[in-house]
Amino acid sequence: MKKSISYMMAACLGISLLLSGCAGSGQAPQKPAAESSSESGSAAKTSSALQEKTTVSQDSADSGKASDSAGVDGIRVGSLKGPTSMGLASLIDKASKGETENSYEFTMSGTADELVGKIANADLDIALLPANIASVLYAKTQGQVTAIDINTLGVLYVVASDDSIQTMNDLKGRTIYMTGKGTTPEYVMNYLLSQNGLSISNVDLQFKSEAAEVASILKEDSTAIGVLPQPFAAAACIQNEALKTVLDLTEQWNLLNQESKSMLVTGVTVIRSDFLRENKAAAELFLKDHQASAAFAAEHVEEAAELIAAQGIVEKAPIAKKALPLCNIVCLTGEEMKAALSGYLSVLYEQDAKSIGGAMPGDDFYYIP
Repeated sequence: MKKSISYMMAACLGISLLLSGCAGSGQAPQKPAAESSSESGSAAKTSSALQEKTTVSQDSADSGKASDSAGVDGIRVGSLKGPTSMGLASLIDKASKGETENSYEFTMSGTADELVGKIANADLDIALLPANIASVLYAKTQGQVTAIDINTLGVLYVVASDDSIQTMNDLKGRTIYMTGKGTTPEYVMNYLLSQNGLSISNVDLQFKSEAAEVASILKEDSTAIGVLPQPFAAAACIQNEALKTVLDLTEQWNLLNQESKSMLVTGVTVIRSDFLRENKAAAELFLKDHQASAAFAAEHVEEAAELIAAQGIVEKAPIAKKALPLCNIVCLTGEEMKAALSGYLSVLYEQDAKSIGGAMPGDDFYYIP
């Protein structure tokens, strides 16, 4: 079995410095690689990135040939630095040792746009993308990608030093600092506020370009309230002992959707539709591998944290250990995936159709084994 595993790590000194606060460095957070924006996704940027990349190359047959055996050599998988890659850590480790029936080549990127271009040009076979960006990619490529699983649920948390904040209604009249203007964090926040009888008229949302900016404000102003994704939320709380996560926006979403199967979704795994058609058995092997890897991250936190640090996904194992239980790493497939993802996309569609590519994706977007 071919034992190939390649890394294209973005230079992420900023996130390393920010996260090192989890180990008690006490240093002020520096600029991180923007997983908060990349995993939430910018539909506008992705549409631009796809203008010249909407056609999947027909010259990629050598990476997608039908095979007599289930396993396929050199399946190219791209993910984002952060929770999506953390859920792959066990699989990356096993693949590097030749312990998987498929063999894989892993690429880690700092932004979703990098992955979008690569999978649109058939330079990747599988990509772990922000949920709305997966839908935009499906629309822009006329169905040339298929969603095969949900890899990460909600990662957004309200962080403050004020113990009185226990519900969304407690945010009335307050200023909230967050990232994600025009992307899914804003849509999620608007949805949760409106469903609780609030709006931007009585909650002041102040948007910053980087999660580190929000963390800095929280450190300097004890009365400030922020919305941060993991692992930034955990890092901010460790650097300032007065801070705590007062609201889990995933829980708030679930409270509003108890009768439905809609979930707050962050990351989705997509596969090139041509590759799926030609290598269905290998694709299903990947799903098995991904499910096992995600379960390992959730159930064996200390061991997974060591792997995550060794692979450079997070700088230090104690940081990864702190962040892992808060990242909602999963591997949801089939009808459960479809119900959760379509419900989430419908909420975004009602606010801004362009955020998911202009229309709800068709049934062919969802792979149901």
